[in-house]
Amino acid sequence: MTLQYQLKEGNYHLYDLSSPASRVTGEHRLRLKSDTVAIAFEASTGALREHGSPNRIHSWANNTRRRLRASGALDKANDIVVVSGPLPVDEINKCLKIQGYCRDMFTRLHELPHGKRVQHSSAHTTH
Repeated sequence: MTLQYQLKEGNYHLYDLSSPASRVTGEHRLRLKSDTVAIAFEASTGALREHGSPNRIHSWANNTRRRLRASGALDKANDIVVVSGPLPVDEINKCLKIQGYCRDMFTRLHELPHGKRVQHSSAHTTH
C-alpha cells in the first residue's frame, strides 16, 4: 500500500495510491480526512510507528506505552514520541517514505512553517 497525504480545502486527505483511480473523480481511495495529523515514531531510530488523526494516534501511543511499561520495557515506552498539528504535508509524506525521517523532522520542528499555509514564491524586482 502506498499512502500519501494531500492538503485540500484546509484538511489533510490521506490517499491510497495503490488503489485504482476513480473514473469519475480521478482520485485514489480516500482513507482519512482530518483537520490535523499526528505521527508516532521511535525517538531513538526515527522509525514511523503510526500516523493519522490525532485522537487515534495519541490513544494508540498511550495504550502502547502502558503495555510496554507493564511488561517492564520502560526504555521502549519512553522512546515513543507523538507529533501532531498542522504539519507541512511534504514533511509528513517524507516520514511515510523515508526510513528514520521522523527523527530528522522532529529536530527541525521549530523551523517548519505552519502546515496549512500556502507557500508563495515571490519575485523581487528592483527599479
